[in-house]
Amino acid sequence: MHVIFDMDGTLFQTDKILELSLEETFQDLRSKGLWNTETPIEKYRSIMGVPLPEVWRTLLPNHPESIKEQTDAFFLEQLISNIRSGRGALYPDVTDVFRHLVESGCSIYIASNGLIRYLQAIVEFYRLDQWVTETFSIQQIDSLNKGDLVKQIVDIYGIEDGAVIGDRLSDIKAAKQNGLVSIGCHFDFAREEELAQADIVIDGLAELRTIIPALHRQAGSILS
Repeated sequence: MHVIFDMDGTLFQTDKILELSLEETFQDLRSKGLWNTETPIEKYRSIMGVPLPEVWRTLLPNHPESIKEQTDAFFLEQLISNIRSGRGALYPDVTDVFRHLVESGCSIYIASNGLIRYLQAIVEFYRLDQWVTETFSIQQIDSLNKGDLVKQIVDIYGIEDGAVIGDRLSDIKAAKQNGLVSIGCHFDFAREEELAQADIVIDGLAELRTIIPALHRQAGSILS
């Protein structure tokens, strides 16, 4: 059984460093005279999970591309610094569930809209690479479409049965686009109307200890 996880809002509690990093970023903009109001944290939360270029198009719609690019680079550095300082956190049971899945014969992958260096910082700090076969970033594909990113994993590893686990509609659509089971996470950034489209919804990752083996058995019976 192949299990593909989203990162932000699914494995990593992004909100623990999000507000801090965004505040640091907009304080930098204020210091340069490029922003004069409060940090738009709520607007960012409403679009949480989209690729960063889309973030800055939304938060800085009237700023030139050069400023968006500088802001993007500064924000990334703040995120990485806060991760390496231990200010973030995984969701409960991540490591226990990963260990259980691998011991049960599952292969684990990460497919995220996060940038490569950001994802590497999380994987390295929490030593997730001892369980994760490979981590894929939206930077690796031209379309910036989560479904295409998951397809890349499916094609590379010859996946015929598996699940995509995430908290947003892009994860659910990515699963369906690739003929995989969609498991929605009812966590911090999730929206009820999006989760309604998932095949299965969980309130905690520990539920995967029983759900994934059951899906594997079901897939085995269908194939046989």
